[in-house]
Amino acid sequence: MALSETAEGLVSQIASIGYLDLPVNPTLDLFAEIDRLKKEKNAIILAHYYQEPDIQDVADYIGDSLGLSQQAAKTNADLIAFAGVHFMAETAKILSPNKKVVLPDVLAGCSLAESCPPDRFAEFRKKYPDHVVIMYINCSAEIKAMSDIICTSSNAQLIIESVPKDQPIIFGPDRNLGRYLMRKTGRDMVLWDGVCIVHDIFSAEKIIRLKERHPEAKVIAHPECVDAVLDLADYVASTTGLLKFTQKDDATTYIVATEPGILYQMQQASPHKTFIAAPPDNSCACNECPFMKRNTLEKLYLCLKYEQPEIMLAEEVRIRAKKAIDRMLEISAAAGL
Repeated sequence: MALSETAEGLVSQIASIGYLDLPVNPTLDLFAEIDRLKKEKNAIILAHYYQEPDIQDVADYIGDSLGLSQQAAKTNADLIAFAGVHFMAETAKILSPNKKVVLPDVLAGCSLAESCPPDRFAEFRKKYPDHVVIMYINCSAEIKAMSDIICTSSNAQLIIESVPKDQPIIFGPDRNLGRYLMRKTGRDMVLWDGVCIVHDIFSAEKIIRLKERHPEAKVIAHPECVDAVLDLADYVASTTGLLKFTQKDDATTYIVATEPGILYQMQQASPHKTFIAAPPDNSCACNECPFMKRNTLEKLYLCLKYEQPEIMLAEEVRIRAKKAIDRMLEISAAAGL
C-alpha cells in the first residue's frame, strides 16, 4: 500500500519512539484501562462499523466516517481516538482542528483512498478544466482539498442531481459507486478508476448459489460493489442505511454484501434475525478489510496512553478540504437531510 506524504511522516515519527513495538502487559484489563484513560484525558473513542466487536463495545460512538467526525466535533473532548482508517481520522481533524486526533495504527490505510494519489489526480483534473469535481468521502485530505464537493454513499445521488445537467462532472475515486450513480441519475460522468478491495471482489455467482440455499433471504449491498452484485440486491444503501433497513424490514434473513464488521451491529439490533456475509470471489471464507482490522484493542489502549500516532494536516489543506465538505452539507441541508 502506498502511503500519502502525511502518513509517511507519521510512520517516521512513530518509528523514532518505537511506538509500534511497545509491549502491552497481558494481565491488564484493557477495557478498564481504556475507560480510565478516556476520563483522565477527556477523550472520546469513535469506531467505524467495520471494527472488531471489542473496539465497537468500548466506543463512545459507532457509525460511518462522516457521521462520527460530525459527532466528535459537537463534543467538548480534547482527544479523539478514531478506530477506523487514515482518511477517516483526517476527516475528524478537518472538522475538529482544535482537538487532538489519534489513530490506533497509522498503517490502517484504505485501498480506495490510496488508489487516488494527489499528484496523479492533479494531472487527471487538468484534462477536464470545465468539470465540477465531486469526490466520495473515502479519499485523502489532499484529494478533498482538490474537490468542489464531497459526497457520501448516502447523499451522492442528491449531490450529483444538485449540479446543473449541462455541467460536466468528474467523480471519484470509486468507479463502482460512480457507475451505480450514473445509472441512478442518468448523468454521464468522467470516473476516476479506483475501487475498494473489499467491495470489488464479492462474487455474484456465489451469492446466487447462497440465495438458492436461503431463498427467503434478501440480498442487501453497499453501492461500492460491482454492477453484477448490485443487480442481485433487493436493497442498496450506505452501511448505516443497510443497518437501518434490517431493523425496519420484515424479512428475517439477509445476505449482506459489505464488510462483515457491520454484522455485529445488525445482530445486536435484531437478535431474532439471521445475517449471512456475502462471499468474495476468492478462496477466503470472509471478506474483511485488512486495513480496518489493523486496529486492535491493544493499539487503541496505546494510542490513548501515549496520544500517538497523531493526525496532522497543513492548515491550507484542511481549510480547502473543509470547504468541499461544507458545500456538501449545505446541499444536504437545503434538501432537508
